[in-house]
Amino acid sequence: MRGLLQFLDKVRKDPIYTSFQDELSDAVPIDLPAFMPVPDMERFRAKAAAYLKAHEDHVALQRLRRNKALTPDDLAALEQMLLESGAGDDHAVAQAKEEAQGLGLFIRSLVGLDRQAAMEAFGGFLAGTQLNANQIHFVDLIVNELTANGVVEPGRLYESPYTDLNLKGPQGMFSEEQLDNIVSILKTVRANATAAEGVA
Repeated sequence: MRGLLQFLDKVRKDPIYTSFQDELSDAVPIDLPAFMPVPDMERFRAKAAAYLKAHEDHVALQRLRRNKALTPDDLAALEQMLLESGAGDDHAVAQAKEEAQGLGLFIRSLVGLDRQAAMEAFGGFLAGTQLNANQIHFVDLIVNELTANGVVEPGRLYESPYTDLNLKGPQGMFSEEQLDNIVSILKTVRANATAAEGVA
């Protein structure tokens, strides 16, 4: 290749001259929101979850896991735990709050609900009604999901695995009154994670 370079046409270009005078001023910081680093939420969730698991005996975290209504002090302590975890900064915490519709719900999605607390939430429902095996299994599925994810939205009851027991979901298995009770329990469990935030 080097030997072929001599056969290339030589093109003459006219030089271009410029004359600029630099005018320096004091440096001024400029915010460029579009270029702010976007938190890696998966990494943030993983680091936060590991930290919270290692500190699960913290009073505020125990209240959240045991389905106790949170206070403003609990929320402040939980937010401080997230910041101390090194998982992310204020911006990442704010984004997590917004996406989960509240700090309590975000942290509950990481640590779940204590299984005993989930069972106690349904204690009155199970004691006050005569349920067949499929209905008890349905409630057990809810308890399992609460234990893993911390909340169950009522609409979720119309998806698998709930519809695997009955194609109509809970409406095919429970009376209207029983279904209202189940939905009320789920809303209360959710509200306990958001009480101090005023999130509906």
